[in-house]
Amino acid sequence: MMALPYITEHTGFTGTVYATEPTVQIGRLLMEELVNFIERVPKAQSASLWKNKDIQRLLPSPLKDAVEVSTWRRCYTMQEVNSALSKIQLVGYSQKIELFGAVQVTPLSSGYALGSSNWIIQSHYEKVSYVSGSSLLTTHPQPMDQASLKNSDVLVLTGLTQIPTANPDGMVGEFCSNLALTVRNGGNVLVPCYPSGVIYDLLECLYQYIDSAGLSNIPFYFISPVANSSLEFSQIFAEWLCHNKQTKVYLPEPPFPHAELIQTNKLKHYPSLHGDFSSDFRQPCVVFTGHPSLRFGDVVHFMELWGKSSLNTVIFTEPDFSYLEALAPYQPLAMKCIYCPIDTRLNFIQVSKLLKEVQPLHVVCPEQYTQPPPAQSHRMDLMIDCQPPAMSYRRAEVLALPFKRRYEKIEIMPELADSLVPMEIKPGISLATVSAVLHTKDNKHVLQPPPRPTQPTGGKKRKRASDDIPDCKVLKPLLSGSIPVEQFVQALEKHGFSDIKVEDTAKGHIVLLQEAETLIQIEEDSTHIICDNDEMLRVRLRDLVLKFLQKF
Repeated sequence: MMALPYITEHTGFTGTVYATEPTVQIGRLLMEELVNFIERVPKAQSASLWKNKDIQRLLPSPLKDAVEVSTWRRCYTMQEVNSALSKIQLVGYSQKIELFGAVQVTPLSSGYALGSSNWIIQSHYEKVSYVSGSSLLTTHPQPMDQASLKNSDVLVLTGLTQIPTANPDGMVGEFCSNLALTVRNGGNVLVPCYPSGVIYDLLECLYQYIDSAGLSNIPFYFISPVANSSLEFSQIFAEWLCHNKQTKVYLPEPPFPHAELIQTNKLKHYPSLHGDFSSDFRQPCVVFTGHPSLRFGDVVHFMELWGKSSLNTVIFTEPDFSYLEALAPYQPLAMKCIYCPIDTRLNFIQVSKLLKEVQPLHVVCPEQYTQPPPAQSHRMDLMIDCQPPAMSYRRAEVLALPFKRRYEKIEIMPELADSLVPMEIKPGISLATVSAVLHTKDNKHVLQPPPRPTQPTGGKKRKRASDDIPDCKVLKPLLSGSIPVEQFVQALEKHGFSDIKVEDTAKGHIVLLQEAETLIQIEEDSTHIICDNDEMLRVRLRDLVLKFLQKF
């Protein structure tokens, strides 16, 4: 969602954006924080010549390895954020959204964050599921809705965990023990983080851990321009939370324990370093702040303040950035660095379990998931393994999905349905013929009764051609069934025909009436009577053929 203003504000976009309410509100917070951090440090001048490929090649790493720098953009403004958000239409889980009558789109809980969604795109007879950023672990959001993903023709799978070998529970345990160890030794702990998401779970784990670890007098500071909104929003989105958090709301209790941490003054939040924070600040302490890339935001100040002492620790929990690259500009660094990436999204074991459960006909995923990671090429378990093998795609590639729309749903108007007379042609199978006008609008098809022919009026006035309504011809009955040749020959003999010969052909039989110089061709889907200018004879033979067929 962080890229939304670039799409809606700079590409001539005129469409609608669908999102759940928490996605919009928390997305707004993330974008607001980003804009705030960037605008705090305005650049006196902007440089763009370095984006020239010939110059970029000469720059030090990681700049020389950066991909497609010519497309890099300046950060958007708050005005653009508000304009982008105004184009969003809010939707709820399992709500069916009609797109031009052609397809229906439905968001489902993905279990990863408040309001995070997987999407189903379906017509009446086909179904595509888009699964991205999902979690099967029990954290604070509503659990993942797997049942609705069943019977998919195609399942598009992306947004898996970035660290498939790390177990989130183990990482949270490591986070708590390293934090306690540092604080006991008189050091400070810095946690570079986003203002929403994993921080709610970390605060909850610390809440349970504080007293047993003897940390109850250590202050926790959460510093972000949107810290207050983030902590409050998480408490009000009750229907988007997991069941046991929902039940607390009705007690009434706050669903998240960080409310209690704030009441007891153990957790304090500030919009920035300046103002109240500088007067309240006491050490040793734990600080949660952004940005996890360590390139902007209040975290830069703390890195410079605490980096020179080996008593302090920085703990990386966000998996989005390489912590070694994030630390590079601050070297040499005396403070300890702990890497505890917490990524609750699906790993490959969970994916194979999910695919067995929902059984899509085809799986489509990024190319990276169909082979082991380059650093661990022997780990065949770190890839998607399914039958038939997953179709892979690369960035900006267009894929033709392996299924076609074969059927459309057509509604019949009640008065037309009323006039149909079904005839049973086999036990359990009835047919009826329909004469109707097909009316199509917004991809919806309706069969309407045909117009009645108008009675000619007495005047001599000529009708205009455009007034003509197509006349409905009286239809001949349709025929079905097959003609048993032996019984047909017997019937012919009964009716006075003699000298009958039967020949087999590739498609059926030919019955020759030599005396009458007549030929009857019997095929699977047609019967031809060929006789020489004898209409009476043709009609007699036709009536004999019709006796063996069903009419309706």
